[in-house]
Amino acid sequence: MKLALKVTPGAKKNEILGWEDDYPQVGRVLKVKIAAPPVEGKANKEIVLFLARTLGLPKTAVEVVHGTSGRIKLVEIPAGTDLGPLNP
Repeated sequence: MKLALKVTPGAKKNEILGWEDDYPQVGRVLKVKIAAPPVEGKANKEIVLFLARTLGLPKTAVEVVHGTSGRIKLVEIPAGTDLGPLNP
């Protein structure tokens, strides 16, 4: 299943802010703050680890498939994953 994220890197801590509907061009996105800086793929790696921990998945089950250099990212997670933990 694909999940659209709006990521803010360089935050004080990793946190999920909630869902934002009707974001231009992608529709519904999950707003996420990540503490890692947006350099050398550090923020992307932290997104994978943070989502895997939050959803109780192995880190190999989460992959950034689009938007590695932008704030809007498309992440692949296993179909049927319970998204309940993503609701703050």
